[in-house]
Amino acid sequence: MCGIVGYVGSRCAVPVLLEGLKRLEYRGYDSAGLVYLEKGCLIKHRAQGKLANLEAKLDRVRKFTSHIGLGHTRWATHGSPSELNAHPHSDCNGELVVVHNGIIENHHTLREELQAGGHVFRSETDTEVLAHLIEEALAGDRSSLTAAVRRALKKVHGSYAMGVMWNGEPELLVAARWQSPLVLGLEEEGGGCLLASDIPALLPYTRQVIFLEDQELAEVRADGCTVRKLSSDRIVKKKIHTIDWSPTMAEKSGYAHFMLKEIFEQPQAILSTFRGRVDLETGQISLPEMALFDRELKGLRRIVLVACGSSWHAALVAKYWLERWVGIPVEVDIASEFRYRHLLLDKKVLVVPISQSGETADTLAGTRLALKSGARVVAICNVLGSTITREAHGTIYTHAGPEIGVASTKAFTCQLVALFLLTLYLAQVRGVMTAQERQTMIESLVELPALLEQELENWQTEMARLAEDFAKCRDFLFLGRGNNFPIALEGALKLKEISYIHAEGYAAGEMKHGPIALLDRDMPVLALAPQNGVYEKMIANVEEVKARHARLILLGSRGDKNLARLSRHVVYLPVVAPDITPIVYAIPLQLLAYQMARLRGCDVDQPRNLAKSVTVE
Repeated sequence: MCGIVGYVGSRCAVPVLLEGLKRLEYRGYDSAGLVYLEKGCLIKHRAQGKLANLEAKLDRVRKFTSHIGLGHTRWATHGSPSELNAHPHSDCNGELVVVHNGIIENHHTLREELQAGGHVFRSETDTEVLAHLIEEALAGDRSSLTAAVRRALKKVHGSYAMGVMWNGEPELLVAARWQSPLVLGLEEEGGGCLLASDIPALLPYTRQVIFLEDQELAEVRADGCTVRKLSSDRIVKKKIHTIDWSPTMAEKSGYAHFMLKEIFEQPQAILSTFRGRVDLETGQISLPEMALFDRELKGLRRIVLVACGSSWHAALVAKYWLERWVGIPVEVDIASEFRYRHLLLDKKVLVVPISQSGETADTLAGTRLALKSGARVVAICNVLGSTITREAHGTIYTHAGPEIGVASTKAFTCQLVALFLLTLYLAQVRGVMTAQERQTMIESLVELPALLEQELENWQTEMARLAEDFAKCRDFLFLGRGNNFPIALEGALKLKEISYIHAEGYAAGEMKHGPIALLDRDMPVLALAPQNGVYEKMIANVEEVKARHARLILLGSRGDKNLARLSRHVVYLPVVAPDITPIVYAIPLQLLAYQMARLRGCDVDQPRNLAKSVTVE
């Protein structure tokens, strides 16, 4: 959700902080601020709204010389979006500042105790409590900010990723983490260190990163960092990871929006996700990172897929694949529901948490419950070293690269590819699919990137034309059957996310059970009608829509002459294997949502009220 950036080194700090914050805008925010040290004083600048408002304030400052500072973009949880509630937050005397992601659950109690001791609060936030707690801890011993942070955090209940700066130790940043992501960056030339909520903020300066674990604290200085356990003073030896994302991968590369760029990156992202994992000659799938023994996979009795949002829709598609090809009962759970019900899990159950960021709060909580119950856990994730990937028994990484737009596009289709690979691999290990069947499926997947490359420009044109006719609509229905029903759900989610049009997805056979009452001449209905095993049933449902005079849009198989009889709005898609159609049909729906939002003047990359990574419940 919120974004943190910190820097100490040989560079001027303010430009580094601003660049980092810009690269974290995709996480969603309503205010921004930064702080730097100048002649022994901590100088804060904060602003409500977009980063441009903060930059306008900084433009009035003639010169920056500081080489240390912290920045933050806030997404409001406690206290309204305002300059007063924006981070950084100070102690009473302005000698230290804190930036924080997460929620301090006992902040009311702590605030009352601190106010009784004479502390004066200026904001409505839970974060300000941290600044005053550290101030209190320093009052007893001003020799070490690190020790003061450790003492303060012993009183805190909740989640946090935080950065702290004190004018008493002007060359030091202290960072700490509990249930909220934080990563350190080491400049290759040894000229400085950074901290951030997410990798893109670090990419202009380094690819060498250290992931903080829960209950770890870092002392960050220009010449390096030291990581310690929060519960003790023990130094932890950390592995340095090399990130292979280039800085330009997180830029728009000439596209009008990140979302459009990421839609067009899908052929390469899909290729990267299956490359090296499939063997066309032998029909074999290789997923060594699953880290489970074949005997464990052969003994499975049930599979549980756990996810939120678009990842949940990917899981719903995978249920069709897994039950058909692996022959194991599959449950699909919304993570926020999964974690609060009585779970019947044991070592014979495979739990698959799906999360682009690997930090989604509800999915992470469900992962931990599954591990505690003894289930085998294999995550599907896009971010190397994220919390879910570290805690699961194994991980199938998607290789989508950084996804900046809030609405998931390439991350979603890469999740589908990873789940497809998981299906084929489990079928291979359990001996329930012939090598020829597997090879045919692999061939369909391998052909997909080139096919998408050929189709994307045409789809963009088609969807722009449809958007001209439908952009002023207030409501939309999406219909699908079989493994395309979840794609109808995903299409509706994309449209409501970025165009703010009320949209719903339904299994087409459910229309007569209520939704058909909504149909009239003003209601647009988009139906997914590929020529597959439920084609005739789907066409019957389309006929019902047509009979009610709704505004019908059809996406169907190229060469299907029946579709033009039913609607003048038809988009023809290439004929692919039935199991591949969800991946193919998802992409035109992304482009439709994009074109609708563009025409309606919506903020495509940062839609209102949404954040990229939901790291608090």
